[in-house]
Amino acid sequence: MTENEAAHAMLRIPLFSGRETGDFDFERLGGLTNRNYKVTAKGSGGEEAYVLRIAGDGTEEYINRRNEEVNAKAAARAGVNAEVLFFDAGDGLQRTRFIHGSVTMDNASFKQEGAAARAGRALRMIHDSGETFANPFDIFQMMDEYLGILRGKQAWIPEGYEAVQAEAEAVRAALAGNPAPLAPCHCDPLAENFLDTGTRMYIVDWEYAGNNDSMWDLGDLSVEAEFGPEQDQAMLGAYFGGPPPAAKLGRMVLYKGMCDLLWTLWGALQVAGRNPAEDFRAYAQGRFQRCQTLMRGPEFANHLAAVQSG
Repeated sequence: MTENEAAHAMLRIPLFSGRETGDFDFERLGGLTNRNYKVTAKGSGGEEAYVLRIAGDGTEEYINRRNEEVNAKAAARAGVNAEVLFFDAGDGLQRTRFIHGSVTMDNASFKQEGAAARAGRALRMIHDSGETFANPFDIFQMMDEYLGILRGKQAWIPEGYEAVQAEAEAVRAALAGNPAPLAPCHCDPLAENFLDTGTRMYIVDWEYAGNNDSMWDLGDLSVEAEFGPEQDQAMLGAYFGGPPPAAKLGRMVLYKGMCDLLWTLWGALQVAGRNPAEDFRAYAQGRFQRCQTLMRGPEFANHLAAVQSG
């Protein structure tokens, strides 16, 4: 999609009806599946700035945009998401307020002192917000659904995937046998979904959000941002206000493995959909290998036992 097409998409928003495409400057932002633009009104000195999200082709197969709208607005009310100014649940077109003074995080940025702790506090803020999202986020149901879509397409999945998924049944049973209260969760905490002002974090892109075990968000962020032990400790310490209970830490570690297993299938869906954003076959293989390494490591069984014992 060109900037000109993005400009015309912007003019679909009622607030901008009657304006000209030349009234705005467009700057392409990052994104794996969607097209994102920083939109600045000319002559405003940069004060009138927004982020325009144009949903990627084919994402309607696995993203419920009506749920996303409810959840994104709830997260904004909680002060964690950018303010949602327009949302078209029909095709996912979204306009949010641009957060001035913020920096989009990446894995390297999360190594800066205080960053992991600020992320932990932001996650605790949404988890404790009292909001209820529109839908549950059930990782095992999603795995089953994604695998069903891939089988229906007779699409590629990494060799040996189903054997590892069978091993994950012990994790499914342990988590189901000791269920945690559900909280509103982001569920896709990539480093790039965090915006840091230096004093606080915002979290954006709530496409996969749902009511979930809060430890999923912590485990997933640790995996996505490639946290080391010190970053895990800082995030957990800020989240819990001290050392985490053993059972909570165990759940977080189990979810590290499960998120790699889930996003392995997500990567395979991108391969099936011929998403050109990156080499998703290599992405899926990498996630799958990391999952196997964690699950077959010496500490995984101890964390599983901690969850089983409650």
